[in-house]
Amino acid sequence: MIVKRKLYNKIEPYLDSKEAIIITGMRRTGKTTLLSFIYDKIDHKNKLFLDLENPLNQKYFNEENFEQIKFSLETLGIDFSKKAFVFLDEIQLIKNIPQIVKYFIDHYKVKFFLTGSASFYLKNLFSESLAGRKYVFELFPFDFHEFLQLKQINLKIPSKHSQINEAIFKTLFRYYDEFLKFGGFPQVIEKKSIKEKKQALNDIFTSYFQLEIKQLSDFRKTDKVRDLILLLAERTGNKLDIKKISQELNVSRATIYDYLSFLEATYFIKLARPFSKSRDVEIRKIPKVYFCDSGLVGNITSISKGSLFEQNVFQGLRLNGEVNYYQRKTGAEIDFILDKKKSFEVKTNPSRTDVNKLARISKAINIDFFRVVSLNYSLLKNVVYGFEI
Repeated sequence: MIVKRKLYNKIEPYLDSKEAIIITGMRRTGKTTLLSFIYDKIDHKNKLFLDLENPLNQKYFNEENFEQIKFSLETLGIDFSKKAFVFLDEIQLIKNIPQIVKYFIDHYKVKFFLTGSASFYLKNLFSESLAGRKYVFELFPFDFHEFLQLKQINLKIPSKHSQINEAIFKTLFRYYDEFLKFGGFPQVIEKKSIKEKKQALNDIFTSYFQLEIKQLSDFRKTDKVRDLILLLAERTGNKLDIKKISQELNVSRATIYDYLSFLEATYFIKLARPFSKSRDVEIRKIPKVYFCDSGLVGNITSISKGSLFEQNVFQGLRLNGEVNYYQRKTGAEIDFILDKKKSFEVKTNPSRTDVNKLARISKAINIDFFRVVSLNYSLLKNVVYGFEI
């Protein structure tokens, strides 16, 4: 089943613009499926879709003379005297693709739709080459709403929290618990048994390690990157002590920072930095680490249900904006602050004290909107559930 991804609604206004549309994100999040969905939406015969994982398709772009590439595309059916739409999947496999795209935009006004699995590659090669000629969209694993659609479960989450009684909560939680444990990668969602889901998660991790870390990075000691991933998974939701990690892995701190930068740029992890009005302070202070998907981190290591829940809430929030955390010198903290405007505290079973504490700290930093996110059913005010994020 093809699910209309929420990201499509953000892309749709730019379907007819002259700029290239680039869809990037973690491997196996459904970029190819979304690209095919957009291809079908373009009501135009002068269009072409090429999968660049096919070596034969790569050959069309391995030409120093770009006019020879034009000839190849004409042979494949593109008429450059009219508006042309070219869809290229997995562009990171073509080294000079930014220059090629720029050439055809400037000389033939071709509309490109491109996917690439690593923003590390995209940010370094596309930032200058296609300045003013691109829009970049990030695709993440399915959220809970998309999860329900892919499983063909005809349930709608009430628009108002007050409409969720205990019966509705139990009905939704039955599916949310699966989403929490196994995450939002489409190929995992489609598997029926726990064994199949775990195998799919293993395949996703293996694919990422082989194709991103071993092939795309220039790290010599990939076993150290693997060991770092294992350490990070155990520390999900915790602040990173780079000095300690450096000592455990017997790797320099500078190298650890390089590894973290790569893992974050390729969407495998995300570092949440402290809430501050000053961007410089945010960069200086210690970040917390989260992964791209709760199912993936839960399959890498065994962590508590509470930590897995916090990871899952983080995933939902990051789809809506920038996520920070807040902590005073006294130790009082808020798990997440969204776009510097909304605060969220994650609890398995929240108490009234938890709600009052969040309200008090939020008010102290001039944030009016606050919610405690509960794993289990609660009758307290200012409490929401993970499936509402």
